Amino acid sequence: MTHSSNRPTPPNYAVIFTSVRTEGEDQGYGKMVEQMVELAKQQPGFLGVESVRIANGFGITVSYWESEEAMRAWKGHAAHQIA
Repeated sequence: MTHSSNRPTPPNYAVIFTSVRTEGEDQGYGKMVEQMVELAKQQPGFLGVESVRIANGFGITVSYWESEEAMRAWKGHAAHQIA
């Protein structure tokens, strides 16, 4: 699965998240990712997101933010904390 947007022009802040998924054990992870991307897009200071997952299940997602404050607000968002 890949989510992509145009990479924003610096300066900006990036949050990097890595994960490893095992085959056949999604347990709603894919749906949660979609929901979090849509929620992030609604947050003040959100600039974009890129995500990639390779065949062995390793994935990396980078979200871009216009300020440290926006990045921290996303980190502390209640729905994001639950996810």
